Amino acid sequence: MGRRALIIDDDEAMCAWLAADLRARGVEATTRTSPADALALIEEDEGFDVVLTDLNMRGMNGIEVCARAAEIRPDLPVVVITAFGSIETAVEAIRAGAYDYVTKPVDIEALALALERAIAHHALKDEVRRLRRAVAGPDTFQGLVGRSAAMRRVQDMIERIGDSEATVLITGESGTGKEVVARALHERSRRRGGPFVAVNCAAVPESLIESELFGHVRGAFTDARAARPGLFVEADGGTLLLDELGELPLSVQPKLLRALQERRVRPVGSNAEVPFDVRIVAATNRDLEEAVEERRFREDLYYRINVLHVELPPVRARGSDVLLLAQRFLEDSAARSGKEVLGLSPAAAERLLAYSWPGNVREIQNCMERAVALTSYQEITVDDLPVKVREHRPSHVLVAADDPSELVPLEEVERRYILRVLEAAGGNKTLAARILGLDRKTLHRKLERWDPSGGAGGSGGTTKGG
Repeated sequence: MGRRALIIDDDEAMCAWLAADLRARGVEATTRTSPADALALIEEDEGFDVVLTDLNMRGMNGIEVCARAAEIRPDLPVVVITAFGSIETAVEAIRAGAYDYVTKPVDIEALALALERAIAHHALKDEVRRLRRAVAGPDTFQGLVGRSAAMRRVQDMIERIGDSEATVLITGESGTGKEVVARALHERSRRRGGPFVAVNCAAVPESLIESELFGHVRGAFTDARAARPGLFVEADGGTLLLDELGELPLSVQPKLLRALQERRVRPVGSNAEVPFDVRIVAATNRDLEEAVEERRFREDLYYRINVLHVELPPVRARGSDVLLLAQRFLEDSAARSGKEVLGLSPAAAERLLAYSWPGNVREIQNCMERAVALTSYQEITVDDLPVKVREHRPSHVLVAADDPSELVPLEEVERRYILRVLEAAGGNKTLAARILGLDRKTLHRKLERWDPSGGAGGSGGTTKGG
């Protein structure tokens, strides 16, 4: 839908001039020379994004227009044209509810910039208001909050494979919600009446992981005072989530592979095997293809696990889902703390959208818990946000310059772009290569050429997989 502005001025020539310029800039402009008629139109038509009004008019001045418009449509920004740059009248207009002001003689570029800011402010207010309705509505799917195209694809994949018995591999950066997806798969499956059991393979010491997964008999090792069935048997009839699978020690991987193939486990210290009936879901933030190449992960186990694949996008690739997530966590934190915090201010929403969220959903949750604890208002303001969110400025790959001495060689442009893509992919070289249209070996050669030690200029040396 296009942007719409209402121009109020008792000078018809001024109305026509302003309207023509706005239309040339892609803004649909409606004019009224009577302030009373304009206010009636604001009441009838809720489609305007901004109002531009002159200050000195017959019958009603711009200050009164601001006050009346604020009563009719509190969310509609009004920009006032003040005469002779009077600071006093400008302040009076702001107090009456004006969003901004410009001075006569009108600088059309300054006016266009003020109107663009006001329209963006109005759009953000609309988005924030919509969020309050959306978080409990259809934008939430099995605990997954999001309406971006990237999340719609994830939700569609869950719908399609939820009822399957095939093993699922969930990949994505840390904090993207891989366990939430695993639980959603369980709830969509025929096993939803059975247990959902999760184990973090990175959190269990190597000496205990085999016992944790497969169980042990009494006396199998020191402190084994009683037999334990293990998580595969505990999850019988349900779903077992092997979280952080990329951290599983190499010594345990062959035993896991055999268990998946045979659907039986042998407890530590036992000669007997125990059958299990479990759907396996694995999750990792590591690039398993790279781990296979580097012999840190068994290739046969990788293909046994990677039957169905769900790839979770990072928050920075999910657009306005950031605001949906923030609103959900804000409401949860406010309810727990007993504070009446209703939503985000437009300025705070703007900063949330600009930030890159390297910690993904988990970082948004922490940010909102902090903001709710700090705020003294019903809306989260910019001052309630962490400094790194308030002051974040997006990085750019290419340098625009007119001076030839400031331009860089093509190879340097390529280097910067590849490292930027690798950063955006969270260090996942498989994903970065796919985005760049390269094979992984070509990408690896380029990175080694720029940094033979493997650091790749500080961005490409990680083996962390998105």
